[in-house]
Amino acid sequence: MHLTLNIPKEAQESFLKAFGPDLSEAAKEALIINGYRTGRISLGFVAELLGLATRFEAQQWLTERNVPINYDLDELQADFQTLRDHFDVQI
Repeated sequence: MHLTLNIPKEAQESFLKAFGPDLSEAAKEALIINGYRTGRISLGFVAELLGLATRFEAQQWLTERNVPINYDLDELQADFQTLRDHFDVQI
């Protein structure tokens, strides 16, 4: 897929300095981060888009970019239940 960005001529030099020469990669990363932050895409889909093997690698990639991990109460309760069921942990 190709995407076109219209950047005013007077801002192009500053834009290149801010994001570096690989604007395509910078735009892709920004879209992935925004999609994850807003809950539009899952951690698994982040991994797929980046060509990573696991959700854990995607989580590390996001953490390196200071993106908080989406983790809600239902997921926490499910993790507690897994610990109780498989590891005989009392929580």
